[in-house]
Amino acid sequence: MQKFGMPNFCRRRFAPRVLGAVLGATLLATATACATTAPSPRDIAGDRLLVVTTFTVVADMVRQVGREHVHVESVTKVGAEIHGYEPTPGDVARAIDADLVVQNGLGLEVWFDDFTARLDAPRLTLSDGIETVPVTRADTGGDPPPNPHAWMSPLVGARYAERIATALAELDPEHGDDYRANAREYADELVELHATLTAALGELPVEARVLATCEGAFSYLARDAGLDEIFLWPVNAEQQATPRRMESAIEAIRTRDVPAVFCETTVSSGPQEQVAREAGSAYGGELYVDSLSAADGPVPTYVDLLTYDVELVVAGLTGEEVDG
Repeated sequence: MQKFGMPNFCRRRFAPRVLGAVLGATLLATATACATTAPSPRDIAGDRLLVVTTFTVVADMVRQVGREHVHVESVTKVGAEIHGYEPTPGDVARAIDADLVVQNGLGLEVWFDDFTARLDAPRLTLSDGIETVPVTRADTGGDPPPNPHAWMSPLVGARYAERIATALAELDPEHGDDYRANAREYADELVELHATLTAALGELPVEARVLATCEGAFSYLARDAGLDEIFLWPVNAEQQATPRRMESAIEAIRTRDVPAVFCETTVSSGPQEQVAREAGSAYGGELYVDSLSAADGPVPTYVDLLTYDVELVVAGLTGEEVDG
């Protein structure tokens, strides 16, 4: 891992930035206007580390590891579509004094390099070094790219927690023991969740251990839980829910006698509900992937997201009561 050096909350008093040269007149005007109406993230963070993440799931991970020693901002908000997001001048203004910028990687945030080019902060890519799963699609020529949704496996999430702790400890050695202890506790919780999932699915007949979803966003969860995977389109390609793909899914679900199929909260469930009807399967409901919910919603944290999805999948595949 790169050495992160002195954080911005220490550095800023010695090395003021010439923002105009970095961001231009438009961004300066935006930042100035915002400053008159609300405190900046740096003001809110005070002497804590200011960490900016690309989306809400990663933001919560950093909060759980950093706790009282960090202030975390997510570039994208609850419910946002992460793949094709286009950062605004306001996003850059909020991140300008970050001590650390964190992304998932694996091509999820195609806008990340351009966004961070305007920031003077170290970067952390959580997926570096993990064993990836390729995107499976019929139209791929050559080697397929990696599936970016690695955090959907609790076991990978535990690895992410460890990487976050290491990065925070390098920036803030005074609280390094706290970060590492928090990460161990968090990772243990995630590993226990994985054990709960695999134990419940172990009761199913082998032929029924299938996770059928709209998007191929659950490859890491399926891999680590011993599930086969069926989906209507690969990553970020909703338009590829073609009649041919749907017919193939219907046949596979019918042949395997899959009890329930699912979709994601950020896309239309219509095609999958049609698949369920024609395959004689139940529609098991919507799973969360790319975004947490609001604080008063069903998945305000990453652990809540995984728990919700695991419980919904187990309920559907074991024949328990399924909403919808």
